Formats: sequence, structure tokens, C-alpha cells
Amino acid sequence: MMRLTVAQALVRFLASQWTELDGERRRTFAGCLGIFGHGNVAGIGQALLESGDALRYVLVRNEQAMVHTAAAYARMTDRMSTFACTTSIGPGATNMVTGAALATINRLPVLLLPGDIFASRVANPVLQELEDARSYDVSVNDALAPVSKYFDRINRPEQLVPAAFAAMRVLTDPAETGAVTLALPQDVQAEAYDFPDEFLTERTWRIRRPAPEPAVLAAAAELIRAARRPLIVAGGGVIYSRATEMLREFAEATGVPVAETQAGKGALRYDHPAAVGAIGATGTAAANAIATEADVVIGIGTRWTDFTTASRSLFAADGVRFVNLNVAASDAYKNAGVALVADARGGLTALIEALAGWHVDQQYADHAHELARAWQQTVDSAYTGRAERGQHGVPQSQVIGVVNAVAGPRDVVVCAAGSMPGDLHKLWRTRDPKGYHVEYGYSCMGYEIAGGLGVKLAAPDREVFVLVGDGSYLMMAQELVTAVQEGVKIIVVLVDNSGFGSIGALSESIGNGRFGTEYRARNPRTGQLDGEPLMIDLAANAASLGADVLRASDADELRSALHKAVESRRTTVVHIRTDSLVAAPSSQAWWDVPVAEVSALEPTRSARRAYEEAKRQQHPYL
Repeated sequence: MMRLTVAQALVRFLASQWTELDGERRRTFAGCLGIFGHGNVAGIGQALLESGDALRYVLVRNEQAMVHTAAAYARMTDRMSTFACTTSIGPGATNMVTGAALATINRLPVLLLPGDIFASRVANPVLQELEDARSYDVSVNDALAPVSKYFDRINRPEQLVPAAFAAMRVLTDPAETGAVTLALPQDVQAEAYDFPDEFLTERTWRIRRPAPEPAVLAAAAELIRAARRPLIVAGGGVIYSRATEMLREFAEATGVPVAETQAGKGALRYDHPAAVGAIGATGTAAANAIATEADVVIGIGTRWTDFTTASRSLFAADGVRFVNLNVAASDAYKNAGVALVADARGGLTALIEALAGWHVDQQYADHAHELARAWQQTVDSAYTGRAERGQHGVPQSQVIGVVNAVAGPRDVVVCAAGSMPGDLHKLWRTRDPKGYHVEYGYSCMGYEIAGGLGVKLAAPDREVFVLVGDGSYLMMAQELVTAVQEGVKIIVVLVDNSGFGSIGALSESIGNGRFGTEYRARNPRTGQLDGEPLMIDLAANAASLGADVLRASDADELRSALHKAVESRRTTVVHIRTDSLVAAPSSQAWWDVPVAEVSALEPTRSARRAYEEAKRQQHPYL
């Protein structure tokens, strides 16, 4: 037995946990990110101070951002390692709700340790207590419960032991992982208890690899063998399970073309003969053309979001069937598919054996390859674009081309929100499974810089290029300070189009013009936000946060600035203005965004007619 406070015991426990996958062993927690307040400084704060280097503490600037950093770190390490995140009770805790939702939606493990109200209630209502008159057991931390895969409140010291083990079970389960919250009342954090020695000893959690059920494997193989136009849709599970080599072997053995989701981009090199590129609403013309005619769709490690299926309008062949290989049963059973509930790598290995000797018709494989080659020519044109500046800056696709050319094969591009993720999905040429890091499960504005910090902490030997729009930058730029503090170098390409480019285009497509999506002053004549453009210097803002700043006005200057940033050892922000009216090549796919059924505006009425026509193309996939 060892007499410790609850916080001291928790910190020692976290420092003793390890994760193992395929013989590789990593600390489950690389450290603890946090901001101290009255709800955690005397408990977790004191315990971290006393622990020394056992659990590294990193001071961050925003509670939401630190959860993004932990999630990005987890994604970069194939979910083997993450950070704990501690906050005080009150706004610090509720600031983590968005980050928790992002982690859970993206199936990424993060541990949240918010302070909580007094379990003893001796001094209630305390500062920042919700004081719900229905029950004194309610606190603002209850807002974290719906977005957490496991939520517990430690009201007595002895509750820590089973709660900590339950937290680890969820964090290391590939099918169940996401945000885990252990709410820690202020008084309980500082309370002493005799904790068992076994609780504090080193422990290894092995990430499981469930094997496919033989009967289901046979049914899946039979369905694939009967296919004439099969298509693989590779999701993030391929990368997390380290199945990229098995995917390549499967594609080469069978000739089945491979399309990729946002999370799965990089599962196959962009120039592999079987690669047809991004799928869905932000996909390539090649992948979407194949998808439209596919008779059997093999989903591997994908959760089939509306962007992947183009709101269920993409897989349009009569009688199309799905085979879903996924470690999570809830995803495997989607689209009424043959549910192959298994680890992606093990499942692919089994499928290769079950399909030995089978290959698609070579004419079909050649057709897919020719479509992919034609798309690469489209990408070439988008990358070179116009050499001169647009009316308001260079085309965004040209910015992507320059960054892609400067980035090395193992370097990482990070993005999350705006028009950039869609353009990256269809245009970025990925050469490494970990080279593409776009958060599109939640598409959370503000993720980029915090996420880039997490990626760099997990992979210090890679250059990290953060592509962030001005709208997302203004949401959460503070972690530039954390990067400077920690001596962690990231390269931030700040793409400034003076507004919300993606929503502006979406607004226009549904008949709203670009209402409320540009950075303009209030016009006293119209009363609307259609006055003079706002004069905002985001580059100066980045410099004020401690980053080195370079400005570029065209593609050549951008290329030169990026080379300087690569050579530097410091976090560098490269600012460039882009023209939001110059669109990237179309994906030839649809996304279901409802349009007003009645309107006095003709553009809206016209958009509604187009919407009703598109709705007829949706399929139930039964």
C-alpha cells in the first residue's frame, strides 16, 4: 500500500501505462497538457510537480486546442499514445467539449481530467458551479458525457482504481476508443488514500487484432468473386491497423481499384496503378466515375460518412452490394453490407488467401488506371494554374501544388476546415501513409495549428506543413505560442481569402449569394455586412505570437518562403492571399444540403429545383 492523494495516485498510474502493437511498445501517455485553475492546481497540479519527469507537463493556451493536440498526436502514433488533458472546473472544462467531440467522432483516444465541484458540498455553491436546482450532483462536466466514450466522476478515492482501468480499456480498444473523461472533484483530488501497490506498477495494454469469422469471410469472398466492377474504399482503419502493405498486396493480386476517404488518404500511394484517388463529395472524377458503376464496394476501415457516399448518391448501380471490413461492428453493418468484423490487416490477409487466383477483368483494371491518369493531368493543370496573380490572390489549388512540391515524401500536411480539405483530398499527392493529416470527421475550425503541434510532437523527424485559412486561424491561433515555448517547429501556410470561402461557395450554390461569408464592415446604407473590406493583418498577428513570419504574393514567392521555412529551426508562418472565386476541379459529386422549400428569391427557387432533382438520385443501399 502507498498513501497518496487521488491526484498523486492518478499521475503515477498514468505514467506507468504502456501500449503494445505488433511488438512495438510506447508509453500510453506522452505527457499531460493543461491549464491550471482553482479546480485542479492543488490536486493534479501539485501531483504533476511532485512527479518530476514521470509525466511531462506542457502549458497550453486554450483548452479546446489542447484536446486537438492530443488527438493529432494519437492519430500520428496509430492510436498507441496520447496526452492527458487537465483543466479547472467551469469554462476550462466546457472548453474541452468541442475537442472531445472531435476525438470521439474520429475514433481517437484522449483522456480528459477536468476539475469538478466539491464532492463534500461543504462550501457549495462554489465558484463556477452550475448550481442546478434539480440536483446538486450535476456540474458543467456533465456536458462532456455525451461526447465521451467513457465518463466517470470520482466522488471517493477508492473509485479511482476501477475507473482508471475502465478508462484504459476504452482508450486502447480500436473499436471503442475516443474521448474518455474522469471528472475530479476539487476536494477528492487532494484527499489521501492507501492505494494498492499493484495499481501503481507498470502495465502493458495490447491493442487487439480480432480475426474475421470464417463463415462471413467465405460469404464476402464469394460476393467479391462474382463481381465484375468491384471497388475498394479505404478508410482510416487501414492506416491505424498498419494494413497499407496488405492493401497494396490485395490490389496487386486482384486488380481491384482503390479509392480513399479523407482519413484513408495515403493508404495507397497516389501513383500506384490501382489508385483512383479520393472518393465522394470531395473526390476525384476518376474514383467517382468508377464508384457510380461499381457492383460490389469493399469498404475497409471506413465509417461511410455522407461525404464518402456523396450523401448516398454515388454508388448508383442496380443491386450494388457492400462488403465492410471493420474492427467496429457498428460500422461493419452499415449499408446493409456483408459485415466482416475484424482488424483491417488481418482481414485483408484472410481475403487475399480466400481470393487466391482471382483477378478482375484486365480491361476493367486498365479502364480505372486510365481514368486515374487523366485525373493526374487535371491535377497538373490545377497545380500550375495561372502564373499571374488572380484578382484577389493566387488560386488555392496553386498554393497546394507549391506546398506539395516543396514537401518531402515523409513530410506531413495538416488541415481541418474550410474549402482547403476538399481541395487537398482531390489534389494532394500522398506518398506516405502518415503524410496526409486532414481532420474531416468533425471538420473543426481551429484544429490546424493545435493539430500540427501534436503531429510534430509525435513525429519530430518530419516537416509539418499546416495549411490554415484565415477563418480557422482566427478561431484558434494561440498554440503558436505553445510551439515557440516548446521549441517545436511547424510551418504554417496561412491562406487568406478575407472570409469563409467554402461556406461562401456553398451559400451561393443554395441561392443565398455569399451572404455573411466575407470580412466586410457593416454598410450604413444597406444595414448589411456588404461594406468596405476589413483591413486585417494576420501576418502581423502571427509575429506578435512569437512565430517567424514570411509574406508571399505569388507562387514563386511562396516557393521561396517555404524553402526558407524548411531550412529554419523555428516555427514559421507564411502568409499568402488567395482568390476564393477560383475553384478547384470539380469532383462531379453531390452533397445533401437542404434548400429553402419556398422563397421570394429566384436564385433560391432555382437552387431548390436542382436540389429536388438531385434528391431523386439518393439510394437506400439495401
